[in-house]
Amino acid sequence: MSEATREDVELIAGYLQRARAAQAQIADYSQEQIDDACLSVAWEVYADENIAELARIAVEATGMGNVRDKITKHKVKVMGVLRDIVEAKTVGLIEKNEATGISKYAKPVGVIGALLPVTNPTATPASNGLGILKGRNAMIFAPHPKGAAASKVAVECMRRGLRRVGAPEDLIQIIEEPSIPRTGELMKQVDLVVATGGGPMVKAAYSSGTPSYGVGPGNSVQIIAEDADVADAVAKIALSKAFDYATSCSSENSVIIHESLYDQALALFTGKEKSYLVTGAERDQLLKWMWLPNKAGKLALNPEIIAHSAESIANGAGFSVLEGTRILLVEGTMPLEEDKFADEKISPVLTLYRYGTFPEAVEILTRLTDNAGTGHSCGIHTWKQEYIHELGMRMRTSRIMVRQPQAPANGGNFYNGMPSTVTLGCGTWGGNVTTENIHWKHFINVTWVSEPIPARKPTDEEIWGGFWQRYPKEQA
Repeated sequence: MSEATREDVELIAGYLQRARAAQAQIADYSQEQIDDACLSVAWEVYADENIAELARIAVEATGMGNVRDKITKHKVKVMGVLRDIVEAKTVGLIEKNEATGISKYAKPVGVIGALLPVTNPTATPASNGLGILKGRNAMIFAPHPKGAAASKVAVECMRRGLRRVGAPEDLIQIIEEPSIPRTGELMKQVDLVVATGGGPMVKAAYSSGTPSYGVGPGNSVQIIAEDADVADAVAKIALSKAFDYATSCSSENSVIIHESLYDQALALFTGKEKSYLVTGAERDQLLKWMWLPNKAGKLALNPEIIAHSAESIANGAGFSVLEGTRILLVEGTMPLEEDKFADEKISPVLTLYRYGTFPEAVEILTRLTDNAGTGHSCGIHTWKQEYIHELGMRMRTSRIMVRQPQAPANGGNFYNGMPSTVTLGCGTWGGNVTTENIHWKHFINVTWVSEPIPARKPTDEEIWGGFWQRYPKEQA
């Protein structure tokens, strides 16, 4: 990462000074006051006329996704976060346990630097910002340069919400002229970093010396088991994959289908779900268009395909598809580690695999995930609890969705209990510090107050009794 100039350092210090002054003004806010601030800010990024404008600007500025789906994303994410925070306690005494003598008091983290991805320049500040504000924190957003114009408008909306309730506007700020050095300096000066974006960004956050929450790479994979409702499974996968042209890191990149359902699933994809199976020379053309050598000479995703429509990608690759085609399908080849279509694609391109036995499906799933996306997510369409349990026990992944569309489900939705977020921790598997969905609980410090309780010291027998029965002492 490029070094910050003196001007960059002073600029970021100015943002920090304003943020700390604003946070000092709400240091004594009651739970009701901070909740009112959250509701007011949330309305500004939920009201129809505002999010329609935000969606339009986001697509216009980045060329990624589509307006209709971005509006839906705003509605679902903002209401999902509100569902989670509306009753949450984040001020003062939040928990008291008489049995343990432990009381817990919530305190702000401080000033949080939140890095924004180009794929979601407005929904990300709206979602993360509410969770951050709930803890009485100030925040400074570092947008991707390509999405900065859209992110700025989102922040202006949020600041308007603060004004309504008399809260200081500088609780929410954005670097108006972002650069890599300025983002790097921000990460050094804040109290906590939330990095939502690509691998280099997350690595930089963890290298900043500041406590950080980051996300790992995606590459979500679904299994359609032999007992699945194949029409329901295909419909959900197609909805998830086509949504906003797959801007989400949770969009399915591959589907592993039982051989008894494969032809039926393929017919549903290419029929009702308006997908196109790319084969032969067209598959080679698509491969060469989607991955191009980067400055280091390594194959990397072509920016011209990321979060673009299936029609646009096909045209760029040199072949045509019917108007209205939503998804491009390719059949995966083995060994999958040598096939680029096994990677994360961040586009409406979906790779299909066929399997015979469940162990074969798990092997393909494991290899796909370990090839790209360890720690992120996977899913399965089945009613067999033994299959679900097997994945839960075996997979090195932070979230497994059952009979759900991966993209809208991973980050929380009204039909599941996942905390609503746009920032998905992937654990040590994905180079992150947590496997959790990053939400309001990660934006408070908690003081534990311990009062004495009647002593209870276990006896040797209570601790080792059962053990010595299994392993007699004389055998030691």
